[in-house]
Amino acid sequence: MSVLLRTLRPCVSGSLRSLSTAVRYSVNGQAKDVYKLETVDKLAKIGATEISLKFLAAPINPSDLNLAEGVYGTKPALPAVGGNEGVAVVTEVGSSVVSLQAGDWVVPVKTPFGTWRQFANADQNDVIKVRNDIPAAYASTLTINPATAHLLLREFEQLKPGDWIIQNGANSMVGMAVIQMAKEMGVKTINIVRFNRPDLNRTLKLLTNLGGDINTHEYYLNTPEFNEMIKEMPPIKLALNCVGGEVATDLARVLAPNGTLVTYGGMSKEPLSIPQDLLTYKQLKLKGFWISTWYENHSREEASVMLNHIANQVSEKKLTFFYRMHDLDDFDYALQKATEPFQDRKVVLNLDFPDRFKEHDARPSSDYWPFEAPVI
Repeated sequence: MSVLLRTLRPCVSGSLRSLSTAVRYSVNGQAKDVYKLETVDKLAKIGATEISLKFLAAPINPSDLNLAEGVYGTKPALPAVGGNEGVAVVTEVGSSVVSLQAGDWVVPVKTPFGTWRQFANADQNDVIKVRNDIPAAYASTLTINPATAHLLLREFEQLKPGDWIIQNGANSMVGMAVIQMAKEMGVKTINIVRFNRPDLNRTLKLLTNLGGDINTHEYYLNTPEFNEMIKEMPPIKLALNCVGGEVATDLARVLAPNGTLVTYGGMSKEPLSIPQDLLTYKQLKLKGFWISTWYENHSREEASVMLNHIANQVSEKKLTFFYRMHDLDDFDYALQKATEPFQDRKVVLNLDFPDRFKEHDARPSSDYWPFEAPVI
C-alpha cells in the first residue's frame, strides 16, 4: 500500500504558542552541559523608559563559553540568559522614550545582556540604534569583534598611511576585521596564524584576498629570513596579541623601540612572557584591552558613532564577515559547530526563525513522497 511520508506533529496548545524560547543556564560548567533551550514566560509590561525587543540574530562567541564556565570578567546572577551580543527590532517603546521608535534596530551595549532569546525588555540606555539595511547577521556581531578591531587601530598608537603593524590570531574575526580596516586606513599588516591548521594555505590565501600584506605562520617568526625582511621595513610600532605564549613574545621582539604590544585575548591559555631587555632597552609598552571596559568608560554617543561607522563599512562592502546561521531551536547543534576547532565562520543564531510546523502543514500532500509498504 502507498503511505505518505508526513511527519507527525505534536499537539501544541494555544497557551504554549504565546510563550517564547531562550537559552539559559543555572549553574556554571562546560557550555554544552549547562546551556539549556527553554520555554519562558511572556514578558511583563514595559516601564516609561523601557523598550520591548524582538531579537533577530545573535552570535555564539568565545566569551559566551567563558560566561558558562564562570571565568568571564563579569558574572551574572543565575539563572541567566546566554549571549553577549545580538541585534533586535524595537516593537514597543515606553511613554518617556523619545530616541527610539517601533521598527528601529538596536544592539545591546550592556554586558552581559542575554541575547539568546526571542523577546526581551530593556532600558533605553542599554541599547544603541544601528542602521537596519545591512544583514541581521552582520548587525548582530558589530559590538564585540569589529568594534575591538576598530579601537585597537586607534586607541594605542597614532597610525598613519604607510605604517606597519603585526598581529597574531589573524584569521579570527577580530584579526580579519583588523586587516580590512587597516587597509582602508592605508596601514600595512603582517598577519600570523597557527602552523597546525589543516587548511593553512587556504587560510593564508584568504587573508591575502582580504588585503593582508604579509601573511605567514607562527614558526616563520624570529627566523633569520623573517628578521632580515623586518630590517628592510619601516619600524613596526604596534603589535596585537590574542594568543599569548611564545608567539606573543615573538611579536614583541619585532616591535621597534617604544612600540606597543596590546593583548586582548589569550586563546592558547599560555602566559604572556616578555624578556627584560625588551622592556628596559627597547622601552616597549604593554597594554591590555577589553571591549566591555571601553563601553563602561565611554558615552553612548561615542559608542554610537563607532558602531554606525562600522555598519557603514559593511554597507559599503569595505568590511566582510564570514558566518553560518542556525535556528535558535537547533541550539545544541549550533553550539557544537561553534566549538569545533579551526572554524573560519562565525556561528550566528537565527532568533526570528519561522514556525516550521506551520510551514509543514501549509504544504500540499503532493509534496510528500509515497512509498510502498507490505501489508502485514
